Amino acid sequence: MKLYRILAVTALVAVSCSKNNLPAISPDVTTQETLHDTDDPAIWINKNDASKSIVFGTDKDTDGAIYAFDLDGKIIEEKTIRGLKRPNNVDVRYDFQLNDSTKVDVLAFTERERQQIRLFSVPDMKPLDNGGFPVFTDATVPEHNLPMGISLYHSAVNGEMYAIVGRKTGPSDGYLYQYLLKSDSTGVKAELVRKFGKFSGKKEIEAIAVDDKEGIVYYSDEGAGIHMYYAEPSKGNEELDFFGVEYFREDIEGLCIADMADGKSYIIVSNQQNHSFVIFDKETRSFVKELNLSTQETDGCDVVTVPLNSVFKDGLFVAMNNDKRFFFYNLGKLL
Repeated sequence: MKLYRILAVTALVAVSCSKNNLPAISPDVTTQETLHDTDDPAIWINKNDASKSIVFGTDKDTDGAIYAFDLDGKIIEEKTIRGLKRPNNVDVRYDFQLNDSTKVDVLAFTERERQQIRLFSVPDMKPLDNGGFPVFTDATVPEHNLPMGISLYHSAVNGEMYAIVGRKTGPSDGYLYQYLLKSDSTGVKAELVRKFGKFSGKKEIEAIAVDDKEGIVYYSDEGAGIHMYYAEPSKGNEELDFFGVEYFREDIEGLCIADMADGKSYIIVSNQQNHSFVIFDKETRSFVKELNLSTQETDGCDVVTVPLNSVFKDGLFVAMNNDKRFFFYNLGKLL
């Protein structure tokens, strides 16, 4: 790296590492507390009444749960899933083909200590997985079979639904496993279709986000950068881009994709130890801005860009906060 490039990177890091330079943006809603340790949210939009949409969030513990919150931040107990063994990350998708005549919205999450992923229908919260789908079953190294990150991918090519899963640690290549979620007369199954994705080995890979529209998967390699690959297995395993490292203090964490009504699109990423968020232009992966959202040590985040109610009239951004809560923001305050 040439000297001017080193100096430029150093300057960028110095700017991004000072949260005090960023004006604080307060959340519009803070949720009730979970029991243990919040980690990752996922937003489900109620198509019949957007004001009744649900924010799901993991409570990461041996006695863990997937909490359901209404848009006022109140726990919806009847839709909360308890008795889980360290649920880590969570995601939702719409219109999974359950049988010839039925499509359902689904919620998927990793259950680390049981070495599996789970799949439930939303909003009735019925399990579709017969107790769970084992993952990384061919791992021979301790901790290579402990799932952490997950993102669903609904293919625009063939209509199939996939789960892309990361783990606590793993090999330098083939770190992510992609599973096809298939339903037949005997129920839903998870079939391994590929292994892909580089890993720096510096820390771990947890945050994964898939852009269904573009067929692209992004994931955070903590301490290294953000990887970009095709989400469609038929398009191969070549890395498309690796970006962002110079804008983060330490861990590159939760990430999500915001496709705005005006045609602009962004990748929002948690700068965990700087207690801030870095926003990139999705098309160019260039830096746009950094925001102080009054959060501490944020792991996961999620976003939707459609109006939900009078508070979240421009869409909703949700960030985990390190005090057993999630913070909700009207998206218009951020972008």
